[in-house]
Amino acid sequence: MPIVNRAADLQPEIQAWRRDIHEHPELGYEERRTSAFVADRLREFGCDDVVTGLGGTGVVGVIKGKAPGKGDIRSIGLRADMDALPIEEATGLPYASRNPGKMHACGHDGHTSMLLGAARYLAETRNFAGEAIVIFQPAEEGGFGAEAMIKDGLFDRFAIDQVYGMHNGPGIPVGSFAIRPGPIMASTDAVNIHIEGRGGHAARPHLSIDSVLVGAQLITALQSIVSRSVDPLEAAVISMCEFHAGNARNVIPQTAELRGTVRTLTPEVRALIGKRVHEVVEGVAQLTGAKIDLEYVPGYPVVVNHAAQTDFAVTVASEVAGSGNVAEMPPMMGGEDFAFMLEKRPGAFIFCGNGESAGLHHPAYNFNDEAIVFGTSYWIKLVENALAA
Repeated sequence: MPIVNRAADLQPEIQAWRRDIHEHPELGYEERRTSAFVADRLREFGCDDVVTGLGGTGVVGVIKGKAPGKGDIRSIGLRADMDALPIEEATGLPYASRNPGKMHACGHDGHTSMLLGAARYLAETRNFAGEAIVIFQPAEEGGFGAEAMIKDGLFDRFAIDQVYGMHNGPGIPVGSFAIRPGPIMASTDAVNIHIEGRGGHAARPHLSIDSVLVGAQLITALQSIVSRSVDPLEAAVISMCEFHAGNARNVIPQTAELRGTVRTLTPEVRALIGKRVHEVVEGVAQLTGAKIDLEYVPGYPVVVNHAAQTDFAVTVASEVAGSGNVAEMPPMMGGEDFAFMLEKRPGAFIFCGNGESAGLHHPAYNFNDEAIVFGTSYWIKLVENALAA
């Protein structure tokens, strides 16, 4: 397969880019070095247009094929994310992070480098009709970078008919892909609760409104929403992960703070849980006499793969990896802001095997360089098949 062979030829260079980016991780909207690195490479490759600063630190490159676009699909967008996480790296690698407290613990260094490799090949060969738009996005890790690029004109300034994304997948064998039509990743809403009770002496609780007890009641009631309000055949998660109150063993604290996350796979369940959280908070406040302020913050939408584009992605991945190496995966309750792009254009999000590595967002995680050939080849073949000359 010539594309795979050419990607293999490029692998050492792509790996070098990846490790350089890994050594210099930058958090969301701080990706100035990474963005400059990407833009410099795209200009070196001879991209027809390179735009920087989109959505803050995003970069977009335009590569025109050897012929004008034809048919219904004249251009496709390929998206990679660039930001790192606020994690102290624990890999011990020779190219480990040089920036204390920052780490590429989700493989965005690999995503960026594989798309750069594809951009180099596509600019070199231009064996397609139309335009390939390579999108390097900032701030995927909770920073709404995809939405920022859209608001800054991504789909207004560039003619993108379809858009595709890819993420590495620990636990999926290298050389394999996984995907599904419809919901593939969850929405991610945030729950922030401030409880105002009445502080007092621990020996006289009857004179207080115990913010700790109120918080405990809230957590129990909120956790019951999924088991008692959501259809058992639907997927949903409420996890209250922070509880801050008090600083002495004999003082009932005046206030408490709770923070958590809500994950769902359909707009209907998302709306239901939002409604029930508000009702539970109001009910516990009335029951206990505490003043409870709820901040329910909508996050990323559900990542919904479009059926026709998912079928196409499966075909392309099968050509790269073999039909037996493309699995239909169950939905994941993790979130991805590529969802915003799929709300604007048809497309699909796929997982590329990272082998038996540490999990995403783990201090010992590392992107598997053996996956480079497969991810890069997928991007290339996606363009050449979708925009056949």
